[in-house]
Amino acid sequence: MDKEGKNFIFHIDVNSAYLSWSSVERLQHGGEVDFREIPSVVGGDEENRHGIVLAKSIPAKAYGIVTGESLFSARQKCPNLTIIPPDYHLYMRCSGAMMELLKEYSPIIQRYSVDECFVDMGAQGIYSREEIEELGESIRERIKKELGFTVSIGIATNKLLAKMASELRKPDKVNTIYKEEIEDKLWPLPVGDLFMVGRATLPKLNKLNIFTIGDLAHADKCLLEEKLKSQGTLLWHYANGEEYSTVKEHSAINMKGMGNSTTISFDVENMETANRILLSLTEMVCLRLRASKNCCGLVAVSLKDNNFTSYSRQHKLGYYTDSTNSIYEECLSLFKELWNGKPIRQMGVRVSELCSRDFVQCTIFQNKWENRNRALDNTLDSIREKYGMYSVQRAVFINSGCEPVKGGVGEENYPMMNSLL
Repeated sequence: MDKEGKNFIFHIDVNSAYLSWSSVERLQHGGEVDFREIPSVVGGDEENRHGIVLAKSIPAKAYGIVTGESLFSARQKCPNLTIIPPDYHLYMRCSGAMMELLKEYSPIIQRYSVDECFVDMGAQGIYSREEIEELGESIRERIKKELGFTVSIGIATNKLLAKMASELRKPDKVNTIYKEEIEDKLWPLPVGDLFMVGRATLPKLNKLNIFTIGDLAHADKCLLEEKLKSQGTLLWHYANGEEYSTVKEHSAINMKGMGNSTTISFDVENMETANRILLSLTEMVCLRLRASKNCCGLVAVSLKDNNFTSYSRQHKLGYYTDSTNSIYEECLSLFKELWNGKPIRQMGVRVSELCSRDFVQCTIFQNKWENRNRALDNTLDSIREKYGMYSVQRAVFINSGCEPVKGGVGEENYPMMNSLL
């Protein structure tokens, strides 16, 4: 704890996570090119209309390439751009390796997303500021040396300031924002940089002549509440560095759910093809579910037809499972109820109501082959982790034109910081 009696909190953020992790894996397997040093992006499939930039290298950023734009647009800016396909399983393994390393420093770690977390260092004893900053540098160097990728670490006495501190200078830096540093380090920043100030809120603040975080900190709180309701009060507190949520250890309660969806390059007009796509989506969702060591109690299916009309349906299971076969059977049942026969252009599978699989027991409502199926799933996961995602696949996908495991980047939902206040 510092002299104010508050815990020191680290916010650790992997620099260009998806791209860094893909680059590290390639280098470890004999690759000669470091994707981080050339114009490169992690993105989807251009031909099948999944062409979105998910992560970019610093050289790619110099061409004006931004996260979320189409790969077609990115290629126009940089014709020699290298595009790397996303690999969710790799991301989970790299994220897990970092979490295991951090557990050596503190047992209180809250995973905020797949590539960032909060660590409460107060539980480890009494540190001076000099000692805690040296510890931050040590962790940064160790991650770089042992795991092969870089992180930015923010240090503060609350989660908000720790997160803001990690954004101050990147990559591969340790930064602090203590209470007395707010005026010099936080207030000069554009108000759009403040956590929870989004694209819709920014112009409203600008209309009130609020352009920096300092302007917001000195604004009339009553006026902000009048114009922005409760969000105005919240942002005023954030601008003044006030935030009191605790670092909570990661659990299934903190993760709302996970899902996977795909836009299809052709109209799906028959049940057989739709079922294959559902299975490929379910394979990836269940792989993620097992990797997170959770089971689900609710399954949902969504689709969008060629007129862009969306439909969805969900079912509460009455039991918890991480079995691909069991979840796929639920998806099939939901899809049959949902589909009206119109050509489909997008399909999605989602699971929620998660709980740790360590506490799951079989019930009479489950498939009698549940234990056998779970053992088979774990074996398949191990083979795919070692030899690649397509090293083993179901016979139904052979010569079908459908990918046996569809999906890349995860859609885990973690609560926003303000929900933890």
